[in-house]
Amino acid sequence: MFPSLFISHGSPMLALEPGESGPALARLAAELPRPRAIVIVSAHWESQELLVNANPHPETWHDFGGFPPALFAVQYPAPGLPELSAQVVELLTASGLTAKIDSQRPLDHGVWVPLSLMYPQADIPVVQVSLPTRQGPALQTQVGRALASLRELGVLVIGSGSITHNLRELDWHAGPESVEPWAKEFRDWIIDKLKNNDETALHDYRRLAPHAVRSHPSDEHLLPLFFARGAGGEFSIAHQGFTMGALGMDIYRFG
Repeated sequence: MFPSLFISHGSPMLALEPGESGPALARLAAELPRPRAIVIVSAHWESQELLVNANPHPETWHDFGGFPPALFAVQYPAPGLPELSAQVVELLTASGLTAKIDSQRPLDHGVWVPLSLMYPQADIPVVQVSLPTRQGPALQTQVGRALASLRELGVLVIGSGSITHNLRELDWHAGPESVEPWAKEFRDWIIDKLKNNDETALHDYRRLAPHAVRSHPSDEHLLPLFFARGAGGEFSIAHQGFTMGALGMDIYRFG
């Protein structure tokens, strides 16, 4: 059975400057059997309702600005898999969750940046599930649990976000050894609760965790963690690190 993964995808420049995360993602992909498909939740598809991408040929969406032309030239032409999209909707519906098909959605950088480092051939079908951010962590846990059975069918389930994400507090010239204490304290609190399987505390992280709002002024980049945890099993750390002083780059494995 496949694990589920939480990936901190960092800056879009990770696709061109993989740093320490790129090799970690490549190693993780090499350790796993080849998946028949990938189901992924990205921080960059926020929605009001629960949507499932069924675009058979999703475009590579460069959903950012201010980066060099080489980044905008990157393409990740992974196909969709509409029959799996329909299965995802069925599983969500069976769990009491209302979901709809979106047949037009492209792949945002929360999808293609990490996948380009894991599966650079872009030959594994990708199905993206949206992130209804206003419904918080508990919904993402429920969505993950609804889709957990896909792991037994050769599907790799991924939540793509960031363990810390406050762009206003980043030092774009800081090296990997430079870590803001508040960001580390928040990250370490999350890890402790994951190790102890303390779902109640995790769901209430914005009130209980140290520096929660500073680490996540809005929580769309942490919510994919709850999806991955809901879909997976026992927690373990695949990679740890920070970039630009306060942008967490951790990768976690569940199962």
